[in-house]
Amino acid sequence: MQFVVHYKLGVEQRDAAQARFISTGAPPPAGVTMNGRWHCVQGHEGFLVCESDDAAALATWIQQWSDLATFRVLPVLEDQAMAKVMGA
Repeated sequence: MQFVVHYKLGVEQRDAAQARFISTGAPPPAGVTMNGRWHCVQGHEGFLVCESDDAAALATWIQQWSDLATFRVLPVLEDQAMAKVMGA
């Protein structure tokens, strides 16, 4: 399943989050494939697209950052899969 993950940092967490990102690269854990990651230029939020069939693996990744950021995780479907849902 594919997910869009939106993250948001408070002003007070920005420097700590950026330092952790620089030192670790924030790689996904086993069981999650990251397809892309984009950071908004103001430095306080961004998005990533990932795939996983393991909700616990995705939760593990988010948990590693939940002390510095809030997350919104949205399961998404590509056009072809959504067309099936719509009965096409």
